[in-house]
Amino acid sequence: MIELLTQNFVPVMFAGLLIFLLAGFPVAFSLAATGLFFGFIGMELELFPSNLFQALPLRVFGIMQNDTLLAIPFFTLMGIILERSRMAEDLLETVGQVFGPVRGGVGIAVVLVGALLAATTGVVAASVISMGLIAMPIMLRYGYNRTIATGTITASGTLAQALPPSLVLIVLADQLGRSVGDMYAGALVPGLMLVGLYLLFIVAVALFKPSWVPALPPEARIYSQPNGSSGHISLIALLVLCGFAGFVWSQVHESVMNPWLGRELPAPGDEIFILSMTIAAFLALGLALINRLFKLGLLSRLTERVTFVLIPPLVLIFLVLGTIFLGVATPTEGGAMGALGALIMAGARRTLSFSLLKQALENTTKLAIFVMFILIGSTVFSFTFNAADGHVWVEHLFDKLPGGQLGFLLVVNLLVFVLGMFIDFFEIAFIVVPLLVPVAEKLDINLIWFGIILAMNLQTSFLTPPFGFALFYLRSVAARNDYDDVVTGKRIKAVTTAQIYKGSIAFIVLQVIMVMVIVLNPGIVTGNLGVAVKVDDAAVSDMLRNMPGLEEEPEAAEEPGAEPAPEGDLKPEPAAEEADPDPMKAMEEALKKTK
Repeated sequence: MIELLTQNFVPVMFAGLLIFLLAGFPVAFSLAATGLFFGFIGMELELFPSNLFQALPLRVFGIMQNDTLLAIPFFTLMGIILERSRMAEDLLETVGQVFGPVRGGVGIAVVLVGALLAATTGVVAASVISMGLIAMPIMLRYGYNRTIATGTITASGTLAQALPPSLVLIVLADQLGRSVGDMYAGALVPGLMLVGLYLLFIVAVALFKPSWVPALPPEARIYSQPNGSSGHISLIALLVLCGFAGFVWSQVHESVMNPWLGRELPAPGDEIFILSMTIAAFLALGLALINRLFKLGLLSRLTERVTFVLIPPLVLIFLVLGTIFLGVATPTEGGAMGALGALIMAGARRTLSFSLLKQALENTTKLAIFVMFILIGSTVFSFTFNAADGHVWVEHLFDKLPGGQLGFLLVVNLLVFVLGMFIDFFEIAFIVVPLLVPVAEKLDINLIWFGIILAMNLQTSFLTPPFGFALFYLRSVAARNDYDDVVTGKRIKAVTTAQIYKGSIAFIVLQVIMVMVIVLNPGIVTGNLGVAVKVDDAAVSDMLRNMPGLEEEPEAAEEPGAEPAPEGDLKPEPAAEEADPDPMKAMEEALKKTK
């Protein structure tokens, strides 16, 4: 029995974790208990030394000092403040009025508002519940197909996982050991492509099944002009003008920003896009303020409403992401600026109160503690797992797969997709991803690309039965009984759970298609990332030579054929010896020597 346990220690450890989870223990405590329990068993079996957990306190303090994770409470606070300030209600009403006159307009409005809420609140529950309470009654009132309505709302709410600043991307960046800024930059284009895919689906339904997505009737359009016109011409003119201004900026962006930043490399495309949108948004807001201040009457009621409701959150998003992409602010600093901006916006809307701030801080604290405890638990688990050479065991599981990188990615995506049906994305990120990272590195897979693929896949976990959280959120606010509509007086039938589940199927397919597109076209993610990291030896030497304090050349002459001496006073070998050792790596090396 002891010999069997010794030879199969890692699989038995996984089985023990499964038993703890099935027993109903919280995930964080299950991970920590499994790690400690099997760690002590390994000591008794003399698989590990008695000082196995000696470095564990240092790892726990290292987690608590991680600046990357500090971005989570900041972005969470920003999202909760904006969500509680009734921004979602105003956005849905306004964008619905813009697209309402066309078939599928309310569905298009839900997707666009879902994307905007994803980039501000970043919380799936808040997005789905807000749109379920506001958009669902409107869709049912005017005859939308039930499955299209429910699927659009749940899928749009899950965009919070794919679009930056997403909490999933922060967690994955930490687990992959990569920059949060790079994760945000890599996720921007795929996230926008997924939004476009949703919009194309709604347009296709409007073309082939127009009765499923009818337009709003004239009496439902509340921002029309006194002469009866809708005001869309003024809105289109403002969009064209601001779009032209954004295009002009995109042409001069490098010539303006590169000297200011002291940068010689070409500007990434995502940076140019964000800054161009920022310029366009500021111009629209400025023109609307001038029009109202001087009572010029150049903009319609609809245009003013769209500008004052839509532009402030857009400006906040672009400022936060723009400073991160420019390198002016770290993601943590960007999150802090976003939280401050959300407080200012809530104060300007006169919705900021002590009770709202208290609720936001309480919810932020709960989520931050939840993430911290899971990370500590996963660290304890990985401590014992790595000591038992579990990473080698995982590598052996994948080294026989055919297809190389593609075969590995297909199996991993299938595994994550299935796991997403049963457990939360945080658990997958903290338990499964660390096991896959060594294999991905061995296969020479770009970890930013790998992280974006996983983030897109994890998004499906909110829609897949039986434990799709977005489905539960919509079920909690959708009508359970028949009711009389307050506007039309018609009898509206209840929304069934089967309709909610059925509505998610089409959007799950769209998300899987998007995952496959990213797998087959890594340039979508890495196109703007590889430019900044490819620096040759000569460029590095020039950078070192131009650093302050390293201008003077060493007096000693170089011998012919000898390796070039380090610039200045640089001494690589002693510096490497003096660097602070990683306690975990030192412990793993010690364990390998004792075996």
